[in-house]
Amino acid sequence: MVRAKIKKPVDKSIATKGFAKFLFYLVQFTWGLPVNAISGIIYLILKRKYRTEKFRNSYITYIPGNWGGLSLGLFIFIADGKAEGWTNNTKIHEYGHTIQCLLLGPLYWIVVALPSAIWCNFFADYRKKNNVSYYKLYCESWANSWGVKWSGLKQFGIK
Repeated sequence: MVRAKIKKPVDKSIATKGFAKFLFYLVQFTWGLPVNAISGIIYLILKRKYRTEKFRNSYITYIPGNWGGLSLGLFIFIADGKAEGWTNNTKIHEYGHTIQCLLLGPLYWIVVALPSAIWCNFFADYRKKNNVSYYKLYCESWANSWGVKWSGLKQFGIK
């Protein structure tokens, strides 16, 4: 009888080892310092009370409530208690925002965070009425795309 070899899943994520990982954190804590300093303080306060995990090169805190996710540099905050598929998609999406911060540094606030917050909080009725996907906004589709590319994972059911 011949036994089949079980293949170990290939880690397709980017910059998770060695010098690439070092550069990732170096850029996040220099060029991306304004974003990471604020979110790092929030993370340190919340991690005592809520469940946390490392996801690729980021740190996720799960907070109960009826909301979605928020990424500020290396630190991601996601609603706890949601369905597994939703949580998976949101982790990947928010990790895409982490990569945007890596690229944009202090410009992240203007190019991504502000438009995203406005789109999320003030255009929900418009999106629902006109059947417009949340991911239609440039920075949200960009976050999905880069989240998939940089995490090496797939999203499912995203329109």
